[in-house]
Amino acid sequence: MPASAPPAAATTAAAESAPASPDSRETDSRDTNNVNVREFTQLISPTELAAEYPATAAARSVVQSGREQIKRVLAGEDERLLCVVGPCSIHDEQAALEYAAKLKAVAAETEDKLLIVMRVYFEKPRTTVGWKGLISDPGLNEKFDMAEGLRKARRILLEIADLGLPAATEMLEPITPQYIADLIALASIGARTTESPCHRQMSSGLSMPVGYKNGTDGSLQTALNAMTAARAGHSFLGIDPDGKTCIVRSAGNPWGHLILRGGHNGPNYDAESIAKATAGLIDDGLPPRFLVDCSHANSGKDPLRQPSVWQNVLGQRLDGNDSIIGMMLESNLYEGNQSLTPDAADLKYGVSVTDGCLGWEDTETLLRETYAKLAS
Repeated sequence: MPASAPPAAATTAAAESAPASPDSRETDSRDTNNVNVREFTQLISPTELAAEYPATAAARSVVQSGREQIKRVLAGEDERLLCVVGPCSIHDEQAALEYAAKLKAVAAETEDKLLIVMRVYFEKPRTTVGWKGLISDPGLNEKFDMAEGLRKARRILLEIADLGLPAATEMLEPITPQYIADLIALASIGARTTESPCHRQMSSGLSMPVGYKNGTDGSLQTALNAMTAARAGHSFLGIDPDGKTCIVRSAGNPWGHLILRGGHNGPNYDAESIAKATAGLIDDGLPPRFLVDCSHANSGKDPLRQPSVWQNVLGQRLDGNDSIIGMMLESNLYEGNQSLTPDAADLKYGVSVTDGCLGWEDTETLLRETYAKLAS
């Protein structure tokens, strides 16, 4: 074998000295790879973040208990009304925790009839462009300090759990769950992503119940297909707790449910739409229980119409429709919404910077009136 080395070396040298033809010339990889990427920034790993903000025993207990209670509602073993209530998106830590304290007080006083879970949404899908949420842009200044965004998100979730309140959030992409999912009792997949195979695979490995919204066009089948897909096991690309790219092999998540949110053709919370949703679930061999989102297309994106949607759906529930297991409500300390300003300090406290929300006083009234009707 040593005798063959010189000819091989000579061949290589000759090849290097010969001019390459236009068709065979190698191109510098920088010319074809990451052409539109400006920068890569290393991110803290999920394990490192959890070490900075470890879940307390009390927080873990609240999350686990919240998940199990939600599962019992989904299984029809708990007759309480599931109420997923809170801001369209979280952008201010202090306001979020003030809201959580108010909601916890109502939850404690109504817990025999209502199972209240706080909306704690950190990621926002955009139709075109716009603020993408606290995790992506925690400073609301387009500096995109995502490490700080993840820190804020985890810190907020820990404090809410320590208050004794379970949290719900939208899982917008497959990386974030490794950082915060241990503190989430209920997840949702939005109307824009319910059809995505990536999100269905991710959901199959999540540790909590997952709601799937009908498509933006109002299609129920999109969500029903997502529920079926996520109940199966999958193998897909993701990250592990150390932040390394890996193959994730999931067991499947049987705790999926439909969320009706209306569509381009109008709302879908009326009795006919509810009956259609129930029949669709049964036809697909899925549990015929679901939530109704009182915002988005069901309210015509008018936050002040949410109570009328809520009351209509509650009336159907009181009339004996046990397919309806609960409702979702977008609510904040103060009603309405506001546009982002160049200086975040100029923003009004407790007012949404994304979709308009119902104010706290009207929210509390709605929850207490609902409790009274269910208790009578």
